[in-house]
Amino acid sequence: MMILMGYAHLHPSDVNEFTAEVQAVVSSTRAEKGCLFYAFTLEDARTGRMLTVQRWQDQESLTTHVERHELAPFLKKWGNRMTMDILKYDVSNERSFME
Repeated sequence: MMILMGYAHLHPSDVNEFTAEVQAVVSSTRAEKGCLFYAFTLEDARTGRMLTVQRWQDQESLTTHVERHELAPFLKKWGNRMTMDILKYDVSNERSFME
């Protein structure tokens, strides 16, 4: 399993537009094979910081998602308007946090 977590940083004036547009990506991504959890949420509008948390079944599923042609217009529009500080973690022992 793969977990991605981190931030996308936008200009504060772009936050509302990005938030509205990323919701379509979130909805379609959640239906993808191998997507276990996918979220983008506004953490700080004043600084333009968005938090993302993602869980993927495996690297193959994540790679398929990133290469998905439906993402191209979104990435073309926003790719140079944001910076990302997102890390990827390999998970080998998932269990309840109470264990």
